[in-house]
Amino acid sequence: MVESKKILVVDDDKVFLRMVEYDLNKNGFDVITAPDGEMGILLAKTQHPDLILLDINMPDIEGGDVVAILEDNPQTQNIPIIFVTALLTKQEEERRKNMMGKHSFFSKPYKLERLLEEIDKYI
Repeated sequence: MVESKKILVVDDDKVFLRMVEYDLNKNGFDVITAPDGEMGILLAKTQHPDLILLDINMPDIEGGDVVAILEDNPQTQNIPIIFVTALLTKQEEERRKNMMGKHSFFSKPYKLERLLEEIDKYI
C-alpha cells in the first residue's frame, strides 16, 4: 500500500482551511491544519509533513517568520513550503524576492488544478 503524502496547511482563515483540507483529502493527500503560525510550527516539528502550505498574513506569527523558525531547525529545514496568500504588501514583496529561490507563492482564491500542479513540483 502506498503511503499518502502529508501536507500541513497553516492559515488563520477557517473557511480556507476546510476547503483546502477537503480538496486535498479528495485527491489522496493526508492533510493536517493549523489555524496560526505557532500551531503550524509545532505540527511541522511533530508531524513531519512532506509539504507546507503557508499563509503569509497571520495575526500571531506571519508566514515569513514561521519559515525562518522552521529553516533554523534541522528537523524542519528541508520541508518544502508554498506560500498561499490573498495579497502581498510592499514589505512582503521585498521579502518575497529574498525567499523566491527556495519557496514558491500561490495566490488565493486557488484553482484546485493549479494548486495540485504546484504541489506536484515538490512531492
